[in-house]
Amino acid sequence: MKVWILQLFVHAITLLIIAHFMNGVEISGIGIAILASFILSFVNAIVKPILVVLTLPITVLTLGLFLLVINGMTLMLTSFIMGSSFVISGLGTAIIAAIIFTVLNTLINSYVVDPVTKR
Repeated sequence: MKVWILQLFVHAITLLIIAHFMNGVEISGIGIAILASFILSFVNAIVKPILVVLTLPITVLTLGLFLLVINGMTLMLTSFIMGSSFVISGLGTAIIAAIIFTVLNTLINSYVVDPVTKR
């Protein structure tokens, strides 16, 4: 439970970093970022596996690159659920944001979260 809450805050910080540096992503504040990361984790747990199964043939044909589109779609769905407090301007922006989100989360997890949780 403690690790999940830590991951929730890491995702929120990552969303804030992305919103700060990308023109097409806007987020209202830290509270909205935490709520968006909670909704994103719910979407990734429930909706994303369904999308992966439904798009399996195209994912195989593109050698897995279509998963980037699915990650962008989950960010867009989160943006749609959040309304005007979390806005992503389009699918292309969402795909780029998903790539940056993945890279930043990997770096933060490997250099910050893992050393803290392994103590």
